[in-house]
Amino acid sequence: MARIAYDHAGAAAFEATRHLSDDGLAAWREAVIRHLDPRPGMRVLDLGSGTGMWARAFTAWYDRIEVVAVEPAEAMRARSMFQPVLPGDAERIPLDDRSVDAAWISTVIHHVPDLARAARELRRVVRPGGRVLIRAAFAGRHQAITLFRYFPEAVRVLDAYPSAADVEAAFAAAGFVTVGLEQVPQISAASLREAAAALRREAHTPLQLINDDEYAAGLARLRRAAQSETGPVVDALDLLVLS
Repeated sequence: MARIAYDHAGAAAFEATRHLSDDGLAAWREAVIRHLDPRPGMRVLDLGSGTGMWARAFTAWYDRIEVVAVEPAEAMRARSMFQPVLPGDAERIPLDDRSVDAAWISTVIHHVPDLARAARELRRVVRPGGRVLIRAAFAGRHQAITLFRYFPEAVRVLDAYPSAADVEAAFAAAGFVTVGLEQVPQISAASLREAAAALRREAHTPLQLINDDEYAAGLARLRRAAQSETGPVVDALDLLVLS
């Protein structure tokens, strides 16, 4: 079972607050180009596609690639800006053997109960030599993520996530090798004031899994800081690349 189950309220919150602007997406576009070399005819799996931001972005960015979106939550599929979306998850991918050239997995890996099984499924569907790109907040690597500055209690939730080493080990057992691990900066909001106004607890797993008092204290810290801090909110998430 995933750490949280996205119902329609959670999916709506995710759609409203977790989509990045074009400026926020720019560094990720360049990172994908570096590691994936998208080309016409390439077939890419967006695993755990959520409300479709990445599937839509990939099809807009890269000429004539095919994106196959797979998402377990019915509420997410219903709100997706990209269609069609297949029902399925990392342990049961509804695709044929060796049917995709690459896989993109964004802020999903911490919801996967059995990493070893998921790695074997990805080894099955990704063609030999294809790459798996995992965008994630890994355990022990919260320092460049603004959310944890104001909600330090949520670090204990993050530290229960798989580490990068955990994921690498599971995928190595399935026959993958690590190509690289890097942090990619993104503009998450135009200002801290904007981020505070838009924050929805339901859209963030770490915030759902702290208690109400801890959430209230963090929200108060965020709102106080938003009164004086200027400039865009820049976060850095990890990109783990395997082949």
